[in-house]
Amino acid sequence: MAKNAIRLYLLAYDIADPVRLQRVHRAVRQVGLPMQYSVFLISGRAQELDTLLRGLRELIADTEDDIRVYPLPSRLEAERLGRQRLPEGVGLVRGDSLADGLLALVGEPDEG
Repeated sequence: MAKNAIRLYLLAYDIADPVRLQRVHRAVRQVGLPMQYSVFLISGRAQELDTLLRGLRELIADTEDDIRVYPLPSRLEAERLGRQRLPEGVGLVRGDSLADGLLALVGEPDEG
């Protein structure tokens, strides 16, 4: 994949302190779509992710907190169980890599 290509990442965090947790959540929420508590789907270039991680590094305590980022394959297949849905107000346009990734993770908007 080209260095400048847009791809999907799954970012998850476990932050020990409530104040740091709130700061990390706000920073990630600006660029990512929340999938579950402390789990976000991010669409972007590698350098954009690096910028986010540099900012997050300044917000956390290395010995107490944990942030992980997993690059997702371009042809994402995922298994789902239980309640799955997009946050209210989120619409999808098919053919967009973020939309395709979201559909693989949470299913069709009409599924109940």
